[in-house]
Amino acid sequence: MSICLLDTSILCELLRIPDHCDAPEEIAAGLSRKIRDRESLLLPMSAIVETGNHIGQIRSGRQRRATAEKLVRLVRQAILGESPFTPTPFFESEALLAWLDEFPDWAVQGAGLADLTIKKEWDRLCLLHPQRRIYIWSLDTHLSSYDRQP
Repeated sequence: MSICLLDTSILCELLRIPDHCDAPEEIAAGLSRKIRDRESLLLPMSAIVETGNHIGQIRSGRQRRATAEKLVRLVRQAILGESPFTPTPFFESEALLAWLDEFPDWAVQGAGLADLTIKKEWDRLCLLHPQRRIYIWSLDTHLSSYDRQP
């Protein structure tokens, strides 16, 4: 059974966030396949926060509120174990301090701090689950390349 880390780009598609959503039907179909295949679907905290930031930029106040409520419902259900998603734990201060040294190199490549933290969660999961496929589901090529087969 695979472990799938969802990137912000996927959450934006699932929530149909304007200006961050190009293929919601395709992503929804992919999600259905992953659920059918009983993959572990993890929501990184940084992806949740970054998605919330994108929601805060929606022009229409009515649409901004409706989309924010969808994100709240999705995350709440994940926390309560009422959905196929599981949130990842917040990272420790010591870990973040170590990662900050790597961030300038990531930024030069056009990747953000949230992307770095998702990659670090992928690293952690690879160590914890050597016999499982671990991958990042993302529309961003620099993150979707992280796919470790057992």
